[in-house]
Amino acid sequence: MPGFVLQVAPIPADEAIPGVRVGFTVSRKVGNAVIRNRVRRRLREVARLVIGQARPDLDYVLVGRQGALGRDFMVLQQELVEALKRLKALSPERPLATP
Repeated sequence: MPGFVLQVAPIPADEAIPGVRVGFTVSRKVGNAVIRNRVRRRLREVARLVIGQARPDLDYVLVGRQGALGRDFMVLQQELVEALKRLKALSPERPLATP
């Protein structure tokens, strides 16, 4: 996606914790600390709104890109839902919320 990269990995069996785990990272290539924190905050809020629909047996990492700053917030939400669909990481028992 233009605003972020979504990485998914299965949770090891010995670390099974209830709930969805999400990590965030933004490279120094994106900008200075203020810009990186702004990108991280936007991604954190998008994940808070959307990640409840994700499968709890997977770990997620959102890697912020420069494009996350200029993108509309609703577009970022739709892109995260689309990324989860592409990775087949949407939970079948949780309904899809429309952003």
